[in-house]
Amino acid sequence: MPEPRFDVTTVRAILFDMDGTLVDSDGAVLRSWLSWAAEYGVDGQEAYEMAHGSPSATTVRKLLPHLDEAAHVVASARQLELQYDDLSDVHPTPGARELLLQLTRKGLPWAVVTSADTRLAKARLNAAGIVAPVLVTTDDIAAGKPDPEGYRRAAELLGVDPADCLVVEDADVGLQAGRAAGAHTAALRGLDGDLRLNTLADLSAALG
Repeated sequence: MPEPRFDVTTVRAILFDMDGTLVDSDGAVLRSWLSWAAEYGVDGQEAYEMAHGSPSATTVRKLLPHLDEAAHVVASARQLELQYDDLSDVHPTPGARELLLQLTRKGLPWAVVTSADTRLAKARLNAAGIVAPVLVTTDDIAAGKPDPEGYRRAAELLGVDPADCLVVEDADVGLQAGRAAGAHTAALRGLDGDLRLNTLADLSAALG
């Protein structure tokens, strides 16, 4: 793991993305977008890749820009409907449970900031056996990632300045949101952050 660009042990709170970061839901997400894309006549793989880290409604808008507002709402709702009950292979990412136990022992506050809505977020976190002390979803904010609103909201709810927070993400749009919020960033999936992680076990080691 490359050396971090700051002292990780100085952070006062950690703000996690959900899908791909704390929760491995890749299979469910892929299946939902492939099914939805077949219904709406767009490329499924393109839809899946475009959707990574972003709210479903944002991706639907990009893929189907010709839809009026009512049709966009229906298409977005259909995409989420395909995800709600597909939980058979949803589980924690490597190192997630151990890291969260470590944060509890250290008394280090943490939150989940996700591009999912509240129903989907709670379903996936529950399937993974994770209870978030603070959860910020697309239902709680006006603008999703890469807008920083979600991460700023989570920091506010934890009572910590965003500059003292570490945002942990596996998507470029999420890292953009974290940086725009003024937080430090930790990046998975080979992406660039102040700290680069292979798995969450790397963050556990860095925190000591």
